[in-house]
Amino acid sequence: MTTKNLLVELFVEELPPKALKKLGEAFATVLADSLKTQGLVAADAAVTHFASPRRLAVHVAAVAAQAADKAVSQKLMPVAVGLDASGNATPALLKKLQALGADASAVSALKRAVDGKAEALFYDSMVTGVTLVDGLQKALLESIAKLPIPKVMSYQLQSGCELPGWTSVSFVRPAHGLVALHGSDVVPVQALGLHAGNHTEGHRFEAAVSPVVITDADAYAATLAKDGAVIASFAERRADIVRQLDAAAAKVGGDCKPIEDAALLDEVTALVERPHVLICEFEAQFLDVPQECLILTMKANQKYFPLLDAAGKLTNKFLVVSNINPDDASLVIGGNERVVRPRLADAKFFFDQDRKKTLASRVDGLGKVVYHNKLGTQGERVERVRAIAKAIAAQLGDATLVAQADQAAQLAKTDLVTDMVGEFPELQGIMGGYYALNDGLGETVAHAIEDHYKPRFAGDALPRNTAGVVVALADKLETLVGMFGIGNLPTGDKDPFALRRHALGVIRMLVEKDLPLDVSALVQSAVPAFGSLITDASAALVDFMFDRLAGSLREQGYSAQEVDAVLALKPQRLGDVAKRLTAVRAFAALPESAALAAANKRISNILKKTDDVDAHVSEVLLQEAAEKALFAAMQTVLPQAQSQWQAGDYTASLQSLAALRVPVDAFFEDVMVNAEQLDLRLNRLGLLKSLHVAMNRVADLSKLAA
Repeated sequence: MTTKNLLVELFVEELPPKALKKLGEAFATVLADSLKTQGLVAADAAVTHFASPRRLAVHVAAVAAQAADKAVSQKLMPVAVGLDASGNATPALLKKLQALGADASAVSALKRAVDGKAEALFYDSMVTGVTLVDGLQKALLESIAKLPIPKVMSYQLQSGCELPGWTSVSFVRPAHGLVALHGSDVVPVQALGLHAGNHTEGHRFEAAVSPVVITDADAYAATLAKDGAVIASFAERRADIVRQLDAAAAKVGGDCKPIEDAALLDEVTALVERPHVLICEFEAQFLDVPQECLILTMKANQKYFPLLDAAGKLTNKFLVVSNINPDDASLVIGGNERVVRPRLADAKFFFDQDRKKTLASRVDGLGKVVYHNKLGTQGERVERVRAIAKAIAAQLGDATLVAQADQAAQLAKTDLVTDMVGEFPELQGIMGGYYALNDGLGETVAHAIEDHYKPRFAGDALPRNTAGVVVALADKLETLVGMFGIGNLPTGDKDPFALRRHALGVIRMLVEKDLPLDVSALVQSAVPAFGSLITDASAALVDFMFDRLAGSLREQGYSAQEVDAVLALKPQRLGDVAKRLTAVRAFAALPESAALAAANKRISNILKKTDDVDAHVSEVLLQEAAEKALFAAMQTVLPQAQSQWQAGDYTASLQSLAALRVPVDAFFEDVMVNAEQLDLRLNRLGLLKSLHVAMNRVADLSKLAA
């Protein structure tokens, strides 16, 4: 079967830049998968996607003009329904065959096979393979329908251009062209009121010709680059921008580097068809403003790349990715410099105005900001965070830490009512830290205020000092306890108050800072701050946190068995979890581990059936040699394992238990636990209870049983 490469392009008006990458990938993937499902393309065929501001395209290798015919076996009906007592076809069977394009002569060729409990009739036939025209038409419509469009718009087609039945279209942006080439042949498909052809449009201003004619599917990218001045590949355009940014930074000198921001880079890649990086600058006086403010306004509002020096400090140079490359770029550079200047001036004005009032003077203003209709204002919330912070600080430090944490907690939210944060909400916390330093509050409190939102995302840094950790814990616990207390829980992928992120933040601080705080007690200690506003949902919140911890540990590479074994005990000091996991992994590698895990599971099942077993053993009541041997081994092994556990050497503690494998196996082989004599039975259960307690101090070893 001869094949040719296929190219499909949808030419549209400027697509939403933040969605372009996903749109391009989805368009290509769905279209190619549909062709593969229909047998027009091999499962391992190479698929290349293209996406620029005004086009979505896909190149698929080795596409057949028609799929191969396929033998299919179709179930018709039970034999009892299709054939009468004489073996002749019933009217129902004849009608079914007629619907399939067959007649009564096909009855003799039907096959019988057991289907479930009854015998059924099957009709074997050859299905003609789909043609590329029909298959691509289906694939194209399917790919358009399944695009992850952020917001659909409707528009009218131009008079005389619409296809039958098409007068208006709903799509992400108005579509103006459709290319479909199988090799050099146009595939006559239709979509969005458009007929497929072999021509498209290039760059709005720099294309050499218009329209751009694509002579062959394989010539698409090269032709667009040469005649259309467009780099069609999103990945190639992105790489070209990175190369130009680095070259421009090197030209500026001083070991300058453009700021690293993958999301900004993707968005700028989606805004230009042929990038050209230019070096611009602003007045050095603006550098007196906190660099976070300047960086944010340049990135968010203008899509510029600020330049940082070798120490990570902002310079007064920035890079612009232009979509045009004029012979004289001075006008483009000057225009961008004029545009950014008022933005920076606004930031400087906000910063100067905000510093005229202290953070302490803004505390009362938080009472006018609604936090939640069931939980009151930000002012009321601050008082709850203060109470929780003081309780945590009292456990972790002295009166100085309590005072620092209380002051930071009181002022942490005050930057919400500043002009700068009102304009740039992303700077909350950061600006509070700057204003605290301006108020003379010292670095400890300033850093605690700045850091109390941390960690904001996976991989984010933790607060720098203990006061910051305390306030960050208190802030997140207030949110978690409050939302759980009013029943406002995450559902599916909806988590408007970021409770999952807050829970992971608490977990990370407890684990990575190895804080001597019990997680259940920590959650419970936050409840009194709410008074009668909430219902105590501490138990559900603790379960939620352990679920988040389990997911996080599995993402870190621990097996489900290892995680389940450790977290089944709900260890309260989360800083111990990593050591427990290491111990479990080492234990699981021992040759004795499988047998001991199975025995532990067996012991658990036995003890579940008996209430209130006392972990006490009377040596006098030990009768069988196997139970005496196990008891004797336990007298040696268990004290050693317990001493190692108390010292925090969990790995050694579990490995000590390996010596019990032989006597444990012998016990279950030779001893009847549920003896008829009550005192013997209770004594043996007590022996197993003592063993069970010792074996499950570090982790529930039964979870390791296959």
